[in-house]
Amino acid sequence: MPVENRVRYHRFVRGEMSQAELAEKVGVSRQTIVAIEKGNYNPSVELALRVSKALEASVEELFQLEEKKP
Repeated sequence: MPVENRVRYHRFVRGEMSQAELAEKVGVSRQTIVAIEKGNYNPSVELALRVSKALEASVEELFQLEEKKP
């Protein structure tokens, strides 16, 4: 099942944090954040937890399994 994410939304809710700022906080490249936001990369549990902490949001608020449409 594909994973949808709300990382971009939560970056803006947290004072319009840039992709570069988030990347620096969690210790990855900006390109990794871009790939996560586009849905091209599913982060490891560790990275998802670091992003969650940086954005002050739960992992569940940031990442959800997409529901299959019948």
